[in-house]
Amino acid sequence: MNFFYVLNGKSLKQVSLVVIAAFFTAWFLYMQSIVHLPAFSAKDGPKAIYKGEKDLALTFNIGWGDVKAEPILDILKKENVKAATFFLAGSWAERHPDLVSRIVKEGYEIGILGYGYEDYTELEEDKIRRDLAKAQEAFRKLNIKDIKLVRAPTGHFDKKTLKVAERMGYTVVHWSVDSKDWTNPGAERIAENVSKAKKGDIVLLHASDSAKQTAKALPLILNDVEAKGLKFVSVSEMIANAETKTNEIK
Repeated sequence: MNFFYVLNGKSLKQVSLVVIAAFFTAWFLYMQSIVHLPAFSAKDGPKAIYKGEKDLALTFNIGWGDVKAEPILDILKKENVKAATFFLAGSWAERHPDLVSRIVKEGYEIGILGYGYEDYTELEEDKIRRDLAKAQEAFRKLNIKDIKLVRAPTGHFDKKTLKVAERMGYTVVHWSVDSKDWTNPGAERIAENVSKAKKGDIVLLHASDSAKQTAKALPLILNDVEAKGLKFVSVSEMIANAETKTNEIK
């Protein structure tokens, strides 16, 4: 027995509208996912980590300044935060050996934030390599060895950066939650920005002098994370213990 389905013009129009709407919804969600994934990999090549699967990683960039890093270390110690990752510029580390020593002594992880504040996407591979090598030497002189993590100084990177970093034995680390503390929007707003963090997120904060409100916001951030029942880990612990997510650089 044969069955035939007959669609009148009105029904066909309705089906077409549903299909078109579904297509544009899927496209919108796809484009939104691209916009909000802030780290990338070269296809079948080196990867940049921006997110894990569980726990939470606080990361602090320090590129310059003399007065904001120590108060942040004081708060972390007071609040008994045992794990955080500090990305330090080699030039800053050279000028602040005591603070670098304290970061290490208190059990926090160190990553490299280049040597000078340069946009790696605007540099040739050899210049990226030289900047990282200069930072590497600065940390070696401070007796800090086996650093495995790198963050691009301005946060901008491309395939060249990933390639150079991999050849030098580094993993590039980005972030999934930006506190925007460097814009100094107020401690409450900074804490609100970080309150979006969930398990597996890597949070960007700063301990450079340009971020004037981070220390004030930090207790609010720590209280919120504690209320969510999340555990603080270093970036290395996060990527060692969980799946990480990347998105391809085109």
